Amino acid sequence: MLEVHVLASGSDGTCTVIQSDDDAIVIDAGLSCKALLKQMDQEGVDPSSIRGIFLTHEHADHVSGAGPLARRLGVPVLTSMPTFSACSLGQVDFIPIDHRGPVSFGGFEVTPLPTCHDAVDPCCYFTKTDQGSVLLATDTGKTTFQIDDAISKADVLILESNYDPDMLANGPYPPALQNRIRGDHGHLSNFDCARAINRNVRDGRSVFLAHLSRKNNVPDLARDTVATVTGMHRLKVDCLEFFGDSRTLKVKGR
Repeated sequence: MLEVHVLASGSDGTCTVIQSDDDAIVIDAGLSCKALLKQMDQEGVDPSSIRGIFLTHEHADHVSGAGPLARRLGVPVLTSMPTFSACSLGQVDFIPIDHRGPVSFGGFEVTPLPTCHDAVDPCCYFTKTDQGSVLLATDTGKTTFQIDDAISKADVLILESNYDPDMLANGPYPPALQNRIRGDHGHLSNFDCARAINRNVRDGRSVFLAHLSRKNNVPDLARDTVATVTGMHRLKVDCLEFFGDSRTLKVKGR
């Protein structure tokens, strides 16, 4: 059984656990170690099953708990050298990876895919196991051809749906920050997310909307936008409802 545990997803912190049988990997760890362990317990994740922590980029909402969690569990951190150098993780076991091909790690084949974000060397991850595949792609101002290809293949798609354009334009953020968010190295809007799904149509997969802004989006609006543009049933589009929420997705496979 392949399970995907979305422990947190947003600017307050991001963390996802991908579990295949008795082995698991963490992608990003943007909450405190204590909070992450609490969320794991809530979703039935055994911390002793975790083999490593993959990081997408150095921003605090993705890495703030990575060092303490790696030391607590005695597992390595895997990311690119530029990203690791930009983090302050303390003393951890570090395995450098790059964007040139897949990484075999335990029972997982993890492929870093470049993203477009204002970080030193950002990426997302396409993860394959014998039970299925997962794409986790957030913090990117646009999708690349590599991401589009992974969207078309993933059994579980976790894709950024960060903001509603009208809410962003009429919200509290100053113009410079608004421009950063909607720029090519910012974040995907609900419409961007929907269009990326729509042009890489595949039935029978789980779709989860990630990294929703607390100030510039609401879950119902994100789901409605994606459902309307793609023609998916609204109940087939999932996301976290509030801070502290978490979710487990089970892979149906092909």
